[in-house]
Amino acid sequence: MFEDIKAVFERDPAAKNIFEVVFYQGVWAIYLHRVAHFLYELNIPFFPRFISQISRFLTGIEIHPGATIGKGFFIDHGAGVVIGETTIIGDNVTMYQGVTLGGTGKEKGKRHPTIGNNVTIGAEAIVLGNIHIGDDSRVGAGALVTKSVCPSCTVVGNPARVVARGGVKINPLEHGDLPDPVGKALEDLQNRIQALEKKVGQ
Repeated sequence: MFEDIKAVFERDPAAKNIFEVVFYQGVWAIYLHRVAHFLYELNIPFFPRFISQISRFLTGIEIHPGATIGKGFFIDHGAGVVIGETTIIGDNVTMYQGVTLGGTGKEKGKRHPTIGNNVTIGAEAIVLGNIHIGDDSRVGAGALVTKSVCPSCTVVGNPARVVARGGVKINPLEHGDLPDPVGKALEDLQNRIQALEKKVGQ
């Protein structure tokens, strides 16, 4: 628990004192999860799930008791976060509101992501399936990740793609150059219409 509180002070400039931090919904969520996970590991029925549902009601954060979470875990803001049963999260991971670490519905057994150490996952990002996000990687806000990510990479977009590796940009994201499939389809349609008009006019 101490490592989780320490993580708040290290990563949230808004954290002024311990009295504020103990009321962070992310702190409560991880604390209650650690209790629920301990009971889950002892194969105690009902109570782990009951605690997780109480936590969800109080914090708006849903963490299955079966999820394994390392030390120094920080959920900033946190509302809408969902972490599935077989998720494994390493040490010193930071996660923002609306993140989903879920399954695809097609797998059994280990069906949720494994998140490496020192990973940051941006707001509303969705990471699905039995995939691995490598150490020191960053997942951009709103990204949809369904394939494993190598260590020290930054991924953005839907579907997610690598835009930086080891701090070096790869095909940098230029918003003015983003693909526009609808515009392309309309342009192709317009070209076909013009071609047909030329044929009819001959």
